[in-house]
Amino acid sequence: MFSITVRDHVMVAHSFRGEVFGPAQRLHGATFVVDATFRRAELDEDNIVVDIGKATEELGAVLSDLNYRNLDDELQFKGINTSTEYLAKVIADRLADAVHAGRLGEGARGLEGIAVSLHESHVAWASYERGL
Repeated sequence: MFSITVRDHVMVAHSFRGEVFGPAQRLHGATFVVDATFRRAELDEDNIVVDIGKATEELGAVLSDLNYRNLDDELQFKGINTSTEYLAKVIADRLADAVHAGRLGEGARGLEGIAVSLHESHVAWASYERGL
């Protein structure tokens, strides 16, 4: 399996419901380093997984909809604990939508999977992986 990974970051504010979250039940900020990995079994006709520039641009576009937002105030997240794991899925699903819409180029239609990791720090992160 071949893969490429592009990286960006996003800054959000949010809070959680539930005692398991302790002090994170209060409004707090989070800065995540975001890695998006694109996978396929065989390289395309240009011998690449996907255009790395387009992948970088699309990750930036997906993150721009979240960046500097209080997720508690966003209708799409109303009543949802926007955990690191949950946000990884949101980002992966939006990238998959971009692939299906052709925004990563025709060659990207041969991608088989996307994995997104959100790094909360150098010692803790969460990931979500999905097929295409």
